[in-house]
Amino acid sequence: MKASMSTSSGTPPLRGITVLELGTMYAAPTTGRMLRDFGARVIKVEDPRVGDYARQWTPQHEGLSIGFARLNAGKESVGIDLRRTEGRDLVRRLAARVDVVIESFRPGRLEEWGLGYDVLSAENPGLVLTRVSGFGQTGPYRERPGFGTVAETASGYAYVNGWPDTPPTSPPFGFADSIAGLAAAFGTTTSLLRRTATGCGDVVDVALYEPLMFIMGDVILNYSATGHVQQRVGNGSGSASPRGIYQAGDGHWLAIAASNQTIAMRLFDAMGRPEYRDDPRFSTNRARMRHNEELQELVRAWVVARPRDEVLADLDAHEVVAAPVNDAADIVADPHFRERTLVDLAGSVLGRALVPGPVLHLGGYAGPVYDGVPEIGEHTAPVLGEVLGLSGPELAALDRADVVRSSPVGAA
Repeated sequence: MKASMSTSSGTPPLRGITVLELGTMYAAPTTGRMLRDFGARVIKVEDPRVGDYARQWTPQHEGLSIGFARLNAGKESVGIDLRRTEGRDLVRRLAARVDVVIESFRPGRLEEWGLGYDVLSAENPGLVLTRVSGFGQTGPYRERPGFGTVAETASGYAYVNGWPDTPPTSPPFGFADSIAGLAAAFGTTTSLLRRTATGCGDVVDVALYEPLMFIMGDVILNYSATGHVQQRVGNGSGSASPRGIYQAGDGHWLAIAASNQTIAMRLFDAMGRPEYRDDPRFSTNRARMRHNEELQELVRAWVVARPRDEVLADLDAHEVVAAPVNDAADIVADPHFRERTLVDLAGSVLGRALVPGPVLHLGGYAGPVYDGVPEIGEHTAPVLGEVLGLSGPELAALDRADVVRSSPVGAA
């Protein structure tokens, strides 16, 4: 199926940037999607037979992996066998003509293939090579394989996630991969900006666990300064009270984050208990943390006494930070998300489906349009013809030798 990315209005800030994506699965393709969302052309190199492993993920609809579609709509698929010398030569030649190469192989693999940065930058000094791996390109663990689950545990995230009486818990989605993909996109654009001043490319080295370790807040600093090891605290933060997820009288759930002094005071007003403002148990955050469970019981009792919509209306009237706990159906039905966040993913077997759009908004660029998910090798012939100048007979010979696939195949 033809895949394209046009823009609804405005000039994409990364227009003119071409990315060669060698990454598979989740993190590196997330980087590619971030760059594509803001105008870069992304040429995705896939195994000619099975494609990106993410094509095999579930859930699927009509043979198309929903996860693959979300990350790869609008990219151009080129089927090249990197196990073959001829295939690696094609990738080297493509890398000489692009701005960015994204890869997610185990450290050292590109070098084994003769595609290390020393080789690629010799032909293309302005190239940015973005490398996403489990533990990074340096350090004692550099050769270890790593997926998101490993990053979520090694970073310390899983240890603090959950309840005191439950095991450490990883999230049911690619949390570490997504955060690493965002960080890699930031590193890539930073290097491209630097290139405008120096003319030189660079290597962006992202380990799956590092961005996640950063966003965990004060856990590591607190231990190194005080010796305190943060434990699992459920829906609390361990640093501010009251904060949590509460069930209303109609069975629906909502979140309240009274995480600073002013909002906590407003919450007490919303609850009809202004006397809590001066109660020595609740008058400061330090006191509230000491009496957290007692205060949480009071908040739970207030919330459960009425339907969720009434509770949220009172909280909103008092400018207390709160929101419903949404499931996917709630999100799709919400007018705010439909106006600002969700965009159509058209032109595929998924029908007229919705997907979260770019992670940020620019005043001069309205964002991309997603039309179609590429089949394996759908763009091999046009890309190799346009970028490398290969003729029809040359492409046919490579196809017969199983070095490339120049006609699309569906994702089996």
